[in-house]
Amino acid sequence: MVAVEYKGQEKRLCAEEISSMVLTKMREIAEAYLESPVNHAVITVPAYFNDSQRKATIDAGAIAGLNVMRIMSEPTAAAVAYGLDKRTNCAGERNIFVFDLGGGTFDVSLVTIKDKFKRKKRVDISGNPRALRRLRTQCERAKRTLSFSVDTTIEVDVDALFEGIDFSSSITRAKFEEINMDLFNECMKTVECCLTDSKMDKSRVNDIVLVGGSSRIPKVQQLLEDFFEGKDLCKSINPDEAVAFGAAVQAALLCEGSTNVPNLVLIDVAPLSLGWRLIHDRMSVVIPRNTSIPVTKTAVYVTTEDNQTYVLIRVYEGERTRASHNNMLGSFSLSGLPPAPRNYPFHVSFGIDENGILTVSAKELSTGNTNEITITNYKERLSTEEIKKLIEEAEKYRAEDKKFLEMARVKNALDDCVYKIEIALKKQNINLKLTTQEHAEINSAIIRAKDFLDENDLHQIEILEDHLKELENMFKNTIAKIN
Repeated sequence: MVAVEYKGQEKRLCAEEISSMVLTKMREIAEAYLESPVNHAVITVPAYFNDSQRKATIDAGAIAGLNVMRIMSEPTAAAVAYGLDKRTNCAGERNIFVFDLGGGTFDVSLVTIKDKFKRKKRVDISGNPRALRRLRTQCERAKRTLSFSVDTTIEVDVDALFEGIDFSSSITRAKFEEINMDLFNECMKTVECCLTDSKMDKSRVNDIVLVGGSSRIPKVQQLLEDFFEGKDLCKSINPDEAVAFGAAVQAALLCEGSTNVPNLVLIDVAPLSLGWRLIHDRMSVVIPRNTSIPVTKTAVYVTTEDNQTYVLIRVYEGERTRASHNNMLGSFSLSGLPPAPRNYPFHVSFGIDENGILTVSAKELSTGNTNEITITNYKERLSTEEIKKLIEEAEKYRAEDKKFLEMARVKNALDDCVYKIEIALKKQNINLKLTTQEHAEINSAIIRAKDFLDENDLHQIEILEDHLKELENMFKNTIAKIN
């Protein structure tokens, strides 16, 4: 649950509620475009989503007032977008490599079409969203420009990059490729790793589908073409829209009631390694990632202290060597160990059934003492009554939420204006040209603005807008003083 302060009271929101807010916004965009109500949806999710996450996504759709017709994996949707599920010129099966490179994440998936879809691998690479925010924004624009131009300029001037100093630098596509080549090569290593994990030679890949805005980078496309020995890339569909395009195709087929709609089935693998925490925060993997399920694996461990009478089994999923850096799923104790010197053995078993339910057990052989924990996907985490209540709350607070969003927009603009003025005031030439009265007026306006920003009264929107206009006029006059 996410706890937030609302009208002086603490309100707890579950993940489904927050997700439903995003879906509600998307629904409103669709309705405005279509000029008609939207009641049904096909929603795409990452291939590595487990049953619990897929069920939670369906619940979020229900809270947003949508009938979720189907949950669809993103690489599957991308393949459907290109009609690859309909091609018949490949005997037996068709192997599709989906290369999804966005602004902050990188996924590669190998999809095999043979009356079913198989998911194989997921890799996620994320950066620090706070670091050098203004410069990153301009660099992002430059990156996009270099996908169709051989050079561009990175400029940060209005807000100033640091301590009132503006920044401007030209960059060529060749230089961009040079400074990012390590990252591009890492992408290719992940591509190769996916094929290795899947035990598939690259010559057996029939199609390479590009998804995500950064897949437009010419050097990335060249490296992919070279890796797959000149095979053409599927890039005729906007990579930002390919997944949604495939979902729309699936939705159209479902709405038409076609009897020829393919039954897309996922053969699951463990998307993350499963294990437990040893001494010194070490992660001991029992079921490695990409292991086909159902599966059961047992390993022998030993005690770490003399006369140890119990062992705490803390279960984690993830790929980090330190257990605390992974996701903890649950814990239990195996007690009743006979007093003995350290290194006394006991068994730990991990099992995942066909429904994705994980059971972890520990057993001491001489006494037969055993204990276990079952970690389900929590498919019924929200009851029908709870979902209905959340839907009613969403309807009840819709108008109020809209007003709150408007206030948030004005506050963001006001906060941005205060920031610009404070940066401008740090410049010495402005201070020399401002009178004492002007200084006092500006400082007073900034103090009032910060007081407004600390308040949460929805009735203050008009007052905030008036004060924003006042500050914007002051800002223009301040900039005029510079010249």
